[in-house]
Amino acid sequence: MNSGRTIFAQIMDYLPTYEFRQCVERYAGNYKVKSFSCWDQFLSMAFAQLTYRESLRDIQACLRAAKQKTYHMGIRGKISRNTLAHANQTRDWRIYADFAQVLIREARQLYANDSFGIELEQTTYALDATTIDLCLSLFPWAAFRKNKGAVKLHALLDLKGNIPTIAFITSGKVHEVNILDKLPIEAGAIYIMDRGYLDHARLYKMHQSAAYFVTRAKSNARYNRCCYQKIDKTTGLRSDQVVTLYGYYARKDYPERLRRIAYYDEKQNKNMVFLTNNFTLPAITITEIYRKRWQIELFFKWIKQHLRIKAFYGTSENAVKTQIWIAISVYVLIAIIKKQLNLEQSLYTILQIVSVTLFEKIPLLQALTDAEVIEENTEDNNQLNLFN
Repeated sequence: MNSGRTIFAQIMDYLPTYEFRQCVERYAGNYKVKSFSCWDQFLSMAFAQLTYRESLRDIQACLRAAKQKTYHMGIRGKISRNTLAHANQTRDWRIYADFAQVLIREARQLYANDSFGIELEQTTYALDATTIDLCLSLFPWAAFRKNKGAVKLHALLDLKGNIPTIAFITSGKVHEVNILDKLPIEAGAIYIMDRGYLDHARLYKMHQSAAYFVTRAKSNARYNRCCYQKIDKTTGLRSDQVVTLYGYYARKDYPERLRRIAYYDEKQNKNMVFLTNNFTLPAITITEIYRKRWQIELFFKWIKQHLRIKAFYGTSENAVKTQIWIAISVYVLIAIIKKQLNLEQSLYTILQIVSVTLFEKIPLLQALTDAEVIEENTEDNNQLNLFN
């Protein structure tokens, strides 16, 4: 990298600008725009994410203070709180959603050969959702409870690299299981889900698409046992059965056989029962696969703590979705840089270094490798293992 350019400009060099222009043209994002383009908007919002800005006024003050450097950062338009607010409110959020998918495809290719702790031939995904609370008086379109507003971020996480491959932003009232209707199913892949996604009819559609699922069984569920398989109880397994669902409507929704695995977790002193349509993998492997579902919980916790998706710069639905998608783009961009530069630091450390060196004019690799490594306290934040 050119040492005469700022760290911020060097980071933005990893963005595919041609694909960004395609996304903008697809939704006419720059239609009748004279000075503050979609690219300026994206860079300003990315700056806010990387430096933890609290508000639009905060973004304006910081960028105007470095007015002589913003041009070399790639921001050509005049930075104004009102201009940025108007851009977030009116420019189609799908521009940034599509661009995030471009970055996600690149990141998945980079992390395709990584291991997530279990050697499997199939691609393995974790599916879950998190609720982002909003003030109902400021966000009346996001009604969730009587006196509470919220949106839900649904994500499908590729466990190789912990990259969010697909994300949906919905009203807080939308139940998680409804996302299975929108989810494109990849044949041969394994989908890990909690009990909130236990809908027999939808799971059967996934089964018919030649995909596998691993989920928790409900405590009151009843089954017809077809046969038992041998297990090693020293591993924590309690049973490995082939079953069919009990009841007319249950069998109508899922008419084929399922595999029911009972497992005792000694560390948590907890009995768990898993359901899957995979009959080839060892039972203990199925339990280990489900344990990896925790990675998506850590992903949600991580982005809520280290990116700006809990406090918003605008109150419209378009502004909220724009900010969330740009936050996801920044997350994936830092993951791409980490991989391409072969960095050993955690994502947290990289973000901390970047946040205080954005205006420095030194090579990016030097800034990230010469700095003293500062690891976050991991006693109660295991999410920092995401990119270790």
